[in-house]
Amino acid sequence: MMKPLIIVTLIFLAPVVAAGEKHPSTYRIPLPPKPDFSSIEWMIGNWTGRMDRHSPQGEIHLSVAYDLDQRVMVFRERVSLEATGEIPANNESSIAILSRAPSGDSFLLQVFASTGFVNQYRVTVAGPEIDFTPDGGSQTPPGWLSRRIIQRGDVDGFTETVQLAPPLKPFFDYYSAAFTREAASQRTGASHPGNQKKP
Repeated sequence: MMKPLIIVTLIFLAPVVAAGEKHPSTYRIPLPPKPDFSSIEWMIGNWTGRMDRHSPQGEIHLSVAYDLDQRVMVFRERVSLEATGEIPANNESSIAILSRAPSGDSFLLQVFASTGFVNQYRVTVAGPEIDFTPDGGSQTPPGWLSRRIIQRGDVDGFTETVQLAPPLKPFFDYYSAAFTREAASQRTGASHPGNQKKP
């Protein structure tokens, strides 16, 4: 099977040519193979998450889609949570890019948050479970760590547990939420309000 190629043609002027002749040079750059997202692509779509009774009250909206010719997956999340005794209220939006790790045995998720923080996670998939382990980042909360576990239920639902660790402290459960896939009518109404018919 032939690898896809990018063909780049550059025109160079040789230092010694007759009558200013131009000699075109063609370069072929092989493209890397597309990542295999088959173990995680069930998350493609729009989701609404609701907290369990032990978590701060609130709601999460998550949208997952392919981009860049299916070479990355883009996660867009909006979190709205009330304050607890340990953590202040959280009203945060984020955009995250999931790509294949260079090792090929996991994924990397880089998360850009409306708070200004930029975190990175190593993502591993084991059957119905997806683990997000902290893996640095260019602008992380000083001393704090976060991790999450997603457990797939059926095709239209999953649960997510987010854990936080203060500086030099162990992890504790911040929240757990049950996500359900949004119906097509919900997505249309939320994404394209201008297309709704007026009575």
